Amino acid sequence: MNFLKKYIFPALYGLLVYFTVRLLHDTDIHQRFWERRFYINAVEMTCSAIVGYLSIYIFQRLFRYYDKRWPVQLSYWGVARELVILVGINLVLVNVIFVPMDMALHQDDWKAWWIPWADVADINMIPTLYAIIYYGIARSSTWLKAYVANKVQLEKLTNDHLETELKFLKAQYHPHFLFNALNTIYFQMDDDIEGAKNSIEKFSELIRYQLYDQQQQVPVMNEIEYLQSFIDLQKIRSSDKLQLNVSFDPALNGQLVYPLLFLPFVENAFKFVGGEYKLDIKAELANGEIIFAVKNSLPNFNAPIAESGGIGLENLKRRLDLLYPGKYSLITEATADTFTAELKLQYD
Repeated sequence: MNFLKKYIFPALYGLLVYFTVRLLHDTDIHQRFWERRFYINAVEMTCSAIVGYLSIYIFQRLFRYYDKRWPVQLSYWGVARELVILVGINLVLVNVIFVPMDMALHQDDWKAWWIPWADVADINMIPTLYAIIYYGIARSSTWLKAYVANKVQLEKLTNDHLETELKFLKAQYHPHFLFNALNTIYFQMDDDIEGAKNSIEKFSELIRYQLYDQQQQVPVMNEIEYLQSFIDLQKIRSSDKLQLNVSFDPALNGQLVYPLLFLPFVENAFKFVGGEYKLDIKAELANGEIIFAVKNSLPNFNAPIAESGGIGLENLKRRLDLLYPGKYSLITEATADTFTAELKLQYD
């Protein structure tokens, strides 16, 4: 295969260029190739084979020059730059060999010091066409590798950007959570030291979960246990008027979800509950989806959540877009006295 590529193909390339030129020229002047003098055909074919060897050798050297001098990056400018250099050198080569050859072989026929312009056009256009075709075939694998490398690099940059954004969105939950938990413990310190100790213990468990379980998917039961601890901590500082109803479907067990997706619902519900102080938290498994819903009554005045859904829920929407594109449904609804949020999640 290497012998064919190195020694046979260049000669065939040169002869292909020659016979294409010969075909166009003979068709134009109604001449038969086999009726020409033998030595003329022999000289022309020999020169064409020499041009073939030189052309392929120069092309290969140019390709190595391109790869060494310029990084392989797929771009229109890169292709145009390489083609201009290759075509320019190819034109110099064919004119240096073919034009003197043509002048020497047909001097008696034309009685002139220069060959016809039709021959000049054929000598320049046909080799240029084949040089471009050869370039496209020979460099296709290089440009394909460059295309794949560009796609991989772009995907890596996109993933890095999304991962950074995701970490930032996760980190935004911590200030809300820390503020609420520390506030709870602060109010306990004056009246209930033992309760404060229990709250600190629950608080440490929650922090530990946030620190060690955020990079990979976790069983949904871990999330439920986390939410239950968070709810217990929030109940301590909640009003005695709070009517809390919590319902977690026992079927929710080993289904995998990304952590801390349900926390913003519960966090905002405790933050904005008022009016009749009703708060319902429900999670169930239905139709291959995890459905998590929170409903809380609102104070008589217009709370910020009634308009925007809260900062936590806005961040949650962006995080869901990154983690579950096209695999979730998030509905929030605010009335005069009630706010409802429902998340349907397709789990893995």
